[in-house]
Amino acid sequence: MRKSMHPRRAAAAVMLAALLAVAGLAACGGGDAGSSGGLPGSGASSTIVGAGASFPYPLYSKWGSEYNNLNGVKLNYQSIGSGGGISAISAKTVDFGASDAPLESAELDEAGLMQWPQCVGGVVMVVNLEGIQTNQLKLTGELIAKMYGGDIKDWEDPAIAAVNEGLEIPSGKINVVHRSDSSGTTWIFTSYLDAAAHDVWTFGGEKEIAWPTGVGGKGNEGVAASVQQLKGSIGYVEYAYAKETGLVTTQLQNADGEWVEPSLESFGEAAAQADWADAEDFNMVLVDQPGPETWPITGASFIMVQKEQADAARAQTMLQFFEWAFTDGAAAAESLDYVPIPESVSTLIKAEWETITAAGEPVWPL
Repeated sequence: MRKSMHPRRAAAAVMLAALLAVAGLAACGGGDAGSSGGLPGSGASSTIVGAGASFPYPLYSKWGSEYNNLNGVKLNYQSIGSGGGISAISAKTVDFGASDAPLESAELDEAGLMQWPQCVGGVVMVVNLEGIQTNQLKLTGELIAKMYGGDIKDWEDPAIAAVNEGLEIPSGKINVVHRSDSSGTTWIFTSYLDAAAHDVWTFGGEKEIAWPTGVGGKGNEGVAASVQQLKGSIGYVEYAYAKETGLVTTQLQNADGEWVEPSLESFGEAAAQADWADAEDFNMVLVDQPGPETWPITGASFIMVQKEQADAARAQTMLQFFEWAFTDGAAAAESLDYVPIPESVSTLIKAEWETITAAGEPVWPL
């Protein structure tokens, strides 16, 4: 369903962004990487350098700030998109990459990587329509697929009116906003369309799409900004971005045919369907899950690290941070409407950490 990952063919622009992350031009939770540069293998373990998905950026930023206040370790995380994160960790220019699209086992093996889920969240539809308030508008997977496929072009389309009886929707062109970069959020979104509207959506579930219509924005930040600025627009963003920017979200019809609103609870209903213990390399798709209260566009965000680390101290500092996030970061996750990874799953993940080595020796447990 997804394109195979080929690190050597990554776009130059993406790699440049990843290298900027290493340079520490911007940082989360306490400043840049400092004079050490934060390069993996440099021996400096007071800064953790990561890059990738914008989907979990609000949470990683909050975790980084809290962790830095506790012990002085800084998190420098660059929100450059899942494709950039995969390229950066494959090239070993960061301590970890982040992607909302999990890699297949063969892809992980090719790049010498391990992956695990760090949080679960929801992708929501946001609109800029005069007079329409949050969660008033109702949309189905088929309607969204036709909008993004260019088949439904006006807000007065009878198909939209049919599921929104009594709601006065302003007329005008539907201005579709999508991601312009290689995006795990796009992968979650298009995987949902592929599952919920397979007969209509012909583009598959991919991190990058040859969009037939609309304008692009880089990162969840870019899509949110474009929707804010463009009247009559619709876009897809991680829920925290919608809440932080005050964007108008919509209801969606889920796999059970029920109308649901985005919330921590509805994301949690989708997460409850996940059987992580039987998922090879934690590869799990959470879209279009059953359940009357389940949000249909839900996904996990994954951390990716090299199985063989260049520096044991750096690897241990990184893993200590993620262990803290599992055990003490749940409240911060829930405050931003992300679903924390349950202890039963984090136990499985930490068991996998025991296979990470440096100079042939395990780096975990401490």
